Amino acid sequence: MTETTPSATGQLTGNVLYYNQPEPLNPTTHKGMGVKRIDGPFSFAAKHNLVPLTVSEFQLAVLNGPIIFVGEEKTPLQVMGLNHDENIFVLPTGVFDAGVYVPAYVRRYPFVFANDSQAGQSILCVDRSAAFFAESNPELPFFDEKGEPTEYTQNCLKFCNDYEMERQKTQSFVQLLKALDLFESKESFYTPVNEDGTPGEPQKLADYFGVSEERLRALPAEKFMDLRQSGALNQIFAHLISLAQWDRLVALSMNRQMQLQNQAPQAANS
Repeated sequence: MTETTPSATGQLTGNVLYYNQPEPLNPTTHKGMGVKRIDGPFSFAAKHNLVPLTVSEFQLAVLNGPIIFVGEEKTPLQVMGLNHDENIFVLPTGVFDAGVYVPAYVRRYPFVFANDSQAGQSILCVDRSAAFFAESNPELPFFDEKGEPTEYTQNCLKFCNDYEMERQKTQSFVQLLKALDLFESKESFYTPVNEDGTPGEPQKLADYFGVSEERLRALPAEKFMDLRQSGALNQIFAHLISLAQWDRLVALSMNRQMQLQNQAPQAANS
């Protein structure tokens, strides 16, 4: 069950990426508040290279970068940078580079569902620390004069509800892969080139879980057909294809680093 106006302020549980000050959204606390339009609305995403993905997004995000699975829960993540504190697809202006798919996890910010342990339900929260949170004179208020959610808030609530449904589908997808024993540990390496043109010492980029192509090929025909008919096979192929993006990610990271190095002298001389 989800609410926008909780009757009690229970204990919120769980830590969520990007959210520093989430609080239950209600017409009393947030009367006259809302959001404002700002330049660089995605600056909050610039300092994190891993972004959660839902399974329905795999085919949309395949060209961004590798889609990997991490942890005991095998959480699917989009790799958007090689350094843990840098998303190379977020420009210094605080917007995503042209042509980059922006994950739904990023687009739902500053809203999120949180568990209210006292009330035993999920409630809609908003991150008060968001740069575009407006304490007064918002361009898009959360509530109208009667204390009812505005169209903007209703749309955000629907988006969060849809996201929650996709998250549950993703959990089912992961459980299916687990049940078929398709996961295996994987490593990605980058081999730099020395000044004389010879290959350098390989450097590890990441350890993660991914689908084993060997185990996939070894599945009984009926199990393979089940994956195909359910649509899960398309998502598996999208994940496998995305792993070829490690080299592209390295190239983009090196290019980004060179641009920043070139900009540094210009800034010093200005």
